[in-house]
Amino acid sequence: MRFARWRALGLICALGLLTACASEAPPTIQVNPTPVAPAPSPAPPPISAVPRGNPFAALPGWNLEDHAAALAAFRAGCAHVKVPPMAGVCARALALGPVDEARSRAFLESWFRPEPVATQGLLTGYFSPAYEARSTPGGEFTAPLRPRPIDLHRDGSSQYADRREIEDRPSSDALTWMRPEDLFFLQVQGSGTLTFQNGQRVTAVSDGSNGAPFVALSTIMRQNGLLADNDTSAESIRAWLAAHRGDQAKSLMDLNPRYVFFRLRPDDGREPMGSAGIPLVPGRSVAVDPTWHPFGELIWLDADAPRLLGAFPSYRRLVVALDTGGAIKGDARADLYLGRGPLAGLEAGRVRHQLRLYRLTPIEQ
Repeated sequence: MRFARWRALGLICALGLLTACASEAPPTIQVNPTPVAPAPSPAPPPISAVPRGNPFAALPGWNLEDHAAALAAFRAGCAHVKVPPMAGVCARALALGPVDEARSRAFLESWFRPEPVATQGLLTGYFSPAYEARSTPGGEFTAPLRPRPIDLHRDGSSQYADRREIEDRPSSDALTWMRPEDLFFLQVQGSGTLTFQNGQRVTAVSDGSNGAPFVALSTIMRQNGLLADNDTSAESIRAWLAAHRGDQAKSLMDLNPRYVFFRLRPDDGREPMGSAGIPLVPGRSVAVDPTWHPFGELIWLDADAPRLLGAFPSYRRLVVALDTGGAIKGDARADLYLGRGPLAGLEAGRVRHQLRLYRLTPIEQ
């Protein structure tokens, strides 16, 4: 699905062509005219060996965790777990019935042991956006939401046409029409709610991609001075694209060749489904690289040192691996799902934190 999920490679020259084609050089857009740099964070301590006694003492912030909420998220993710010994722990967790904070903590500490991932990585955030849409094109609504082409391979075994080629095709099959920058970010997130003028709401769900790699605009814009180093949040990028809607914004978005297709279904007001086939739990679900982390795995996040303005200083919590994303690669990489709507989007767009990750391994007893 990934919003999962928030990466440029050798594309500065292409951006230079973008500028050369314009009648005049585009002005630098300052979304935050007088940004205040975040307070410097202390260097993170090295990952140490799990101490004797209670190994959870090695987890920064464990004593401040909402263990009941963490256990509830784990139990929600148990629907996917079929392999022992995790399946056995899931069965015990589901048989507990209602539990309070103390019993939840005792269960987690009794049936799991934290194991640090040896490398430091990156935490980002994603959300389920809500955008306006129209049944016909007009005004700002010029970007067609396209269905999956009949000639697109289901298994993603080969790369399809790139973004620019797809957008140049006729749009007679458009499902609906959106603002170009909204469609771009819907493709980044993977799903979202669309609202029409008559109040009708539908959910747009990813239905495959062209197989091209994802390229982040943040790196390109930072390297070319279009946005400040610490001001490349999703909200700032979207504001720039909206302010330069037309050839300039389109040429910039074309530098990300990945294109996502969609299908529509009635909006039921519930959280979107992750790649594990389970509804995501806001603040407790992460997209991960499935080659390193199986679905249903419990993970402790220890993330600080934010790189972007306005971000929360740290994220220390227990989460469940329920999703994947095209840009989520490696054992110390996670994308935190933060919920639906604009407030979740505001927070998600500012998450870019240094991450130390621990996997919680079930104990066979």
